[in-house]
Amino acid sequence: MASLTDLVNLNLSDCTDSIIAEYIWIGGSGIDVRSKARTVKGPITSPSQLPKWNYDGSSTGQAPGEDSEVILYPQAIFKDPFRRGDNILVMCDCYTPQGEPIPTNKRYNAAKVFSHPDVAAEVPWYGIEQEYTLLQKDVSWPIGWPVGGYPGPQGPYYCAAGADKAFGRDVVDAHYKACIYAGINISGINGEVMPGQWEFQVGPSVGISAADEIWVARYILERITEMAGVVLSLDPKPIKGDWNGAGAHTNYSTKSMREPGGYEVIKKAIEKLGKRHKEHIAAYGEGNERRLTGRHETADINTFKWGVANRGASIRVGRDTEKEGKGYFEDRRPASNMDPYVVTGMIAETTILWKGN
Repeated sequence: MASLTDLVNLNLSDCTDSIIAEYIWIGGSGIDVRSKARTVKGPITSPSQLPKWNYDGSSTGQAPGEDSEVILYPQAIFKDPFRRGDNILVMCDCYTPQGEPIPTNKRYNAAKVFSHPDVAAEVPWYGIEQEYTLLQKDVSWPIGWPVGGYPGPQGPYYCAAGADKAFGRDVVDAHYKACIYAGINISGINGEVMPGQWEFQVGPSVGISAADEIWVARYILERITEMAGVVLSLDPKPIKGDWNGAGAHTNYSTKSMREPGGYEVIKKAIEKLGKRHKEHIAAYGEGNERRLTGRHETADINTFKWGVANRGASIRVGRDTEKEGKGYFEDRRPASNMDPYVVTGMIAETTILWKGN
C-alpha cells in the first residue's frame, strides 16, 4: 500500500505529458509571496508557452471584493525542486483585466528600465546578498536562542560551525541545493553576525533576472522553512539592541565599469546615487531606519558616504576594484525586505539614465 510520502514523490513523467506549474506572485504587502498550481501540457521551456491566469485579489489586499479579479502574466520559469521531474515554478507579475499593472506590480517599471536601449547596452550585473533570520515558530524568537533570553554577545557566530554557534544549517543547505536545482544563479551562503541569521547570494545576474531569482529564492526558502517548522523573517532589525540588522546589499556594475577606466565611471555613478540618497532610502525597504543607525556595519540613514573597503559606508568599493581601476561597487543601504525589482531598476535608472541635474 502506497504511503503519503510515496504519493508526494510520485513520478508522473512515465505515464503522462501533464506537468504542474506553480504560479508565484507578490501579495498586497509587497513582501509576501503567494502561489497556486495548475496542470499544463509539458515540457515547458519558455514562459510564453504558459497561459495567463487569475486570482482573487480581494484576498491578498490587491483588489476590492466587487471587482476582485487580478491577472497573472508568466514572466520567468524555474525547475520545481519540490515536485521535480518536468514540473516548474513560474514567477508572475500582476495586472487588471484591462491589462494595466496593479500598484504592487513593481516588475513592470523595472522591465521598462531594463529594456531601455541605453541600459541594455550597459549589460548591468547584480549580485544581491539576501540576509534573513530564522525564528522559532510559536514565540517569534531566533532559533538557537533561549526562549525569553539571549545568547552570548556577537563575535563567535559569523561563518561559524558548532552546535552552540550555528543554528539552522539544515534549512540553509536544503535551500542552497534547492536553488541550484531550480536554476537560480545562487553563488553562496554563510552564517551571519547575529546567531540565527544567515545570508545567501544571487548573482552576478543580468538585469531583471537578478530580481526574478531573488523572489523565487525567497519563495523556495518560505517553502523549506514551512517544512522545517521554523519561520522566515526578512525584518531589517528583528531584535532590538546591540545586534546586527539584516540587509540586502546590492553589488552592481555596468559594462563601462568593468572595462579599463571603469573606476572613473564608478565614481560618477556613486556621485549620482549621493544626489538621490533620500529617494533611494525611501524605496529601499520598510523599517530600514531601525537598521541604518551608523552602528553594526551601517552608515546612518541620513548620511551618504562611500569608501574603499568601508563597511560603515553607504557605498563600499572593493580593494580589487580600486587596484585594477575597474569592477563593481556595493550599495549597502537596501534592507532585507526590499523589493529587488525596485532596487535593481532604481540603481540602473539613476546611474545610467538620470542626467544628474
